[in-house]
Amino acid sequence: MRPAKSFPNTQSRFPSGVDVITVRENTEGMYIGEDQSSSDDGETALLTHKITRPGSERIVRYAFDLARKTGRKKVTVVHKANILKSTSGLFLKTAREVAQQYPDIQCNEMIVDNTCMQLVMRPEQFDIIVTSNLFGDIVSDLCAGLVGGLGLAPGANIGTDAAIFEAVHGSAPDIAGKGIANPCALLLGAAQMLDHLGQPEKATKLREAIIATLEAKDSLTPDLGGEGNTMSFAKVIASRATT
Repeated sequence: MRPAKSFPNTQSRFPSGVDVITVRENTEGMYIGEDQSSSDDGETALLTHKITRPGSERIVRYAFDLARKTGRKKVTVVHKANILKSTSGLFLKTAREVAQQYPDIQCNEMIVDNTCMQLVMRPEQFDIIVTSNLFGDIVSDLCAGLVGGLGLAPGANIGTDAAIFEAVHGSAPDIAGKGIANPCALLLGAAQMLDHLGQPEKATKLREAIIATLEAKDSLTPDLGGEGNTMSFAKVIASRATT
């Protein structure tokens, strides 16, 4: 689950109006690495693109349940069933079946390439996006770019018995040790964790502290146009979150 939301005083094309959650299936698709092979001459490479009905139903149902839980009204099913008729076609067919069970939530379908164009042109039309693994990886990073970059992009991997919360940018080895990483993505991931643990008041307080710090342009990191560093930015957010 990867939210992208407009924040004040960010160097982005859309400083307001974007509030979209990408729900990405994370156990199937092209990333599973099954049956990868290369020909002896190195001219041909193959892998298995695997989509299952249970995996598709699980992720689509999660997206619709999330819409109900958070008061959102629309789920966009993103696919490439016009070309990938078997795999993406199964995902879309399953999504349609699940959508019928949620008459209170608007459901629309969009091909992935058009989705990317529409996100760049009119991101406010999206509420929740649900899609398969590869498409979700690309679309969620695009959404992060709309609101100021990966430094503002948290992610939650939520399973039946366990959940992991992280910054979408991962360990960012290219800037490790430089003290310039934006701490907001990791802190917003922590807010997702607090929501998941049934502590929404603390999650809200943390998010409000981040917004207040951005509004004040207080110790912002270089990616946000400031002259602060990771620790100074985090300390200012922490001071606001504990008052």
